[in-house]
Amino acid sequence: MSLHGKTALVTGSTSGIGLGIALALAEAGANLMLNGFGDSEAALAAVRALGGNVAYHPADMSKPTEVEALIHATEAEFGSLDILVNNAGIQHVAAVEEFPVERWDTIIAINLSSAFHTMRLALPGMRARNWGRIINIASAHGLAASAGKSAYVAAKHGLIGLTKSVALETATTGVTCNAICPGWVLTPLVQQQIDARAAADGDIARARHELLAEKQPSLDFVTPRQLGELAVFLCSDAAVQVRGAAWNMDGGWLAQ
Repeated sequence: MSLHGKTALVTGSTSGIGLGIALALAEAGANLMLNGFGDSEAALAAVRALGGNVAYHPADMSKPTEVEALIHATEAEFGSLDILVNNAGIQHVAAVEEFPVERWDTIIAINLSSAFHTMRLALPGMRARNWGRIINIASAHGLAASAGKSAYVAAKHGLIGLTKSVALETATTGVTCNAICPGWVLTPLVQQQIDARAAADGDIARARHELLAEKQPSLDFVTPRQLGELAVFLCSDAAVQVRGAAWNMDGGWLAQ
C-alpha cells in the first residue's frame, strides 16, 4: 500500500499507540503531522529515520481553538489533510461517586469531543477531494465496560457511535470512517498499572500475567506496530467498503 502524496495527522502520537501508527503510515509514504505531550523530538527523529516528511504541533486536544489551529497548521504545512487518526486519550480510575468532576470533563473533552472537532474541520477538504480516511482509536472499553473507568468507557462508547454516524454521512463518498478497538497494549500508562500491582512483592512478571489474564485470553499484549499495520490497511483500496466498523484487536478479550 502506497500512501505517497497523502498527509496524515495522528493525535497523541509522540509515544505508544499513536507513534506506532504514525511510523506505519510514514513507512507507507504518508506525510505526517505529529501531536502530543511526549518527547516530540524523539518522535520526529523516528519518523525522519524512515525518510518521512514530518512536522509537529503541540495542540492541547481538550481546547477546540487549539484543535482548529492544529488542523489549519497541517493543511498549511502539507497542502491537505487526507488521513485523520484520532488517538489522543487520557485515563482516570475511580468509582462514579468519587470521580473528580474536572477529570470527567477533561477525559470527555480529549477522548471524545476532540474527535468531533477534528472531523468537522477535516471533512470539508476530504469531501472536496472525494478521498479521506478517518480512523478513531477507541478501545475494547468502547465495546465492553470495566468498573472504575466510567469516563473512559463513556467516551470510548461515544467515539464508536460518532464513528458510525460519520460513516453513514459519508457512505456515498470516497471518505471512510472506522474505529480500532485495542485490548491491552504495553504503553507507559499500562506499565504504570503493572508496576502498581507489583509494588507489594516486586514480581513484575506475575503482575503482567495477572493483568493480561483478567481480560486478554492470548496472554500477550497487542503492539503499536500491529495497530499501525491495521491502520494502513484501513487506508487502502481493499478497505473502501469497510465503513463504520469497530475493529477489535484485543487478543480475544471481546470473544469471551
